[in-house]
Amino acid sequence: QVQLVESGGGLVQPGDSLRLSCAPSGRTFSTSVMAWFRQAPGEERKFVASIRWSSVAFYLDYTDSVQGRFTISRENAKNTVYLQMNNLKPEDTAVYFCAAGPRSSNYREFSSYDYWGQGTQVTVSS
Repeated sequence: QVQLVESGGGLVQPGDSLRLSCAPSGRTFSTSVMAWFRQAPGEERKFVASIRWSSVAFYLDYTDSVQGRFTISRENAKNTVYLQMNNLKPEDTAVYFCAAGPRSSNYREFSSYDYWGQGTQVTVSS
C-alpha cells in the first residue's frame, strides 16, 4: 500500500516561513512527478506546485499566487518532496496535500494523481 505522509505545518504569522515535507511510507513506488495541492474550508483543492524529474533536468511549476515565495524540491535518496514557503500570507491558510503518481501530464489537475497524503494544516494569522 502506497502512502504519503506530510509534515511541517503549523500556525505562523504573516511573513513567516515553513517547510513542508512529504515522505513515502510503506510500499515503494515509482514516480516522476510530485506535487503539492491545498484546500481551504469550503473550497476546492487547488494546485500549488509540482516538480517533474527527467534524466536531464527538473521541471518546476507554480501557481501564480505562490510564484517567488514557494519553492518545491526533491531529495532523490528518500524520494521526499519539500515545499519551502516564505513570506506566508493569510490567504495561504489551508490544508496542504502531497500528491504523486499522476496518470496523465495534467500536473495541475488533482484528479490526475493516484497517491495522496493525509494533509498538513498551515495557518497564517496575526
